[in-house]
Amino acid sequence: MSAAGWDAEYDLVIVGSGGGGMTAALTAHDQGLEPLIVEKGRKYGGSTGISGGGIWIPNNPVLRRLGHDDSRESVRRYLDQLTGGRVPGERLDAFIDHGPAAMELLCRSRWMEFFWTKGYSDYHPELEGGRPLGRSIEPKPFDTRKLGEDEKYQRPNSMKGPLGLWVTAKDYRDLAMAKRTWRGRRASLVAAWRVSSNLVRRRHMATGGRALVARMRMALKDAGVPLWLKTPMTELVTDENGAVTGVVVERDGKAVRIRARYGVVLATGGFDHNPEMRAKYLPEGGQDDFGMGARENTGDGILAGERLGAALDLMDDAWWMPAVRHPAGATIPLVSERAIPRQVIVNAEGRRFTNEAAPYVNFVHDQLAGGHVPCWMVMDAKARARYPFAQILPGAPIPQAFYEAGIAFKAGTLAELADKIGVPADALAETVEKFNAHARDGKDPEYGRGDSAYDRYYGDPRLKNPNLDVIDTAPFHAFRIEVGDLGTKGGLVCDEHSRVLREDGSVIEGLYATGNTSASVMGNEYAGPGATIGPSIVFGYIAAKHAASRAGRA
Repeated sequence: MSAAGWDAEYDLVIVGSGGGGMTAALTAHDQGLEPLIVEKGRKYGGSTGISGGGIWIPNNPVLRRLGHDDSRESVRRYLDQLTGGRVPGERLDAFIDHGPAAMELLCRSRWMEFFWTKGYSDYHPELEGGRPLGRSIEPKPFDTRKLGEDEKYQRPNSMKGPLGLWVTAKDYRDLAMAKRTWRGRRASLVAAWRVSSNLVRRRHMATGGRALVARMRMALKDAGVPLWLKTPMTELVTDENGAVTGVVVERDGKAVRIRARYGVVLATGGFDHNPEMRAKYLPEGGQDDFGMGARENTGDGILAGERLGAALDLMDDAWWMPAVRHPAGATIPLVSERAIPRQVIVNAEGRRFTNEAAPYVNFVHDQLAGGHVPCWMVMDAKARARYPFAQILPGAPIPQAFYEAGIAFKAGTLAELADKIGVPADALAETVEKFNAHARDGKDPEYGRGDSAYDRYYGDPRLKNPNLDVIDTAPFHAFRIEVGDLGTKGGLVCDEHSRVLREDGSVIEGLYATGNTSASVMGNEYAGPGATIGPSIVFGYIAAKHAASRAGRA
């Protein structure tokens, strides 16, 4: 659409209110620009708001204060090995070099407080430059009552604890071992105290992504940045040279034309919940929508850029996550569950096919490559008694609805269980027998389960190998595992300045993208906890800085 009359004007228009969009707005304000955020949904926060809230940005100020800074070379070496040439070096350099400054800008706000999730390993710590102690930080818990009127517009999190219980990533790891370790028992006592305290003090404590978004929202309020909810973008406006000069949005049932003097940042998420795009781009086995990202993620920004001739990349990949489908419709991610002992995951032939405790993207890549969709987690009674599974507490009965929906099965013998889930009984028996032999030795020669510090993070520290123990106690359980995702990875191709590029490599002036709207700087891989939000923040920051340079402000 060509430029004509405008209904409103801002220096920078940001489409989407997740972590990347909010960072772009805060950076623009810091640079003296007048930004506006428009959000399609009724709630702000995007997928960031329902995430774990981890941030993977090496050399960030939180880590540096603790003396855990990296050499630039080690970070680059790690990412080089991880991405395997799939990502332009200039993009990797931009992420590494601007990440610390992006976090320093955020941390200048009185609201932005973080802590190191010590021990939550990089996802591939065995690679040169990988860190077994991890580089991820997460926001400190936050009382969302401080948001005032804006509290009711914050996206809720389906992982919210009962009776106001708030749990950080570290807390969850300890709580998962409540039946096994003194740290777990202590975490249980702390959890009980938090519930009692919240009931008395009437606090609305948030952790993870909700805490991160709440803190960012408070920073935006201090900065006076407007955020328009229920305002979907319907079109990008261009001039006669093809440069983006603004957007058309729908607000209160009317088309509103907004001029963006120095650029538009697309931060609209991926195409998680667009069935046509999933069918077109994602591989067989991953096309069904078990996505856990914001429901508004339907590829709007990607499609808008594509209409202007933007190049696309990584469209056949996602931030995959093995999952269990709750009978009520929600999708439950399986992160810690795959690391617990006394369980194996088998395919339709009753055979293991990968390291169950591997990083979730790698697990699903192997699942899809072998056509192991769906697959089955098989565990024994002691596993159910000792460890949580799919938000079900240790020892708690599996709700009957799981059985009725064909998601869970229980049997007195492995042979009976195999019959119920439709896998060969002799193959399942052989698989378990072989696994048990490895468990007794404390080593998995087939798939290396427990070799990586990442595997061991959620394992049982009381065992020789935290991820291995025999499966030998009836009754036996099986759970149907689906191919879920935290969002899609593919999107608009961008340069090191977050500018969107055409198929021929030329720049679409005035158009930027970050987060899952852009092709991931992680390529087909995942560096560590928060390697989705971290780059989204950094490239949102870079986009706003470049827009400010167009205005002569940077």
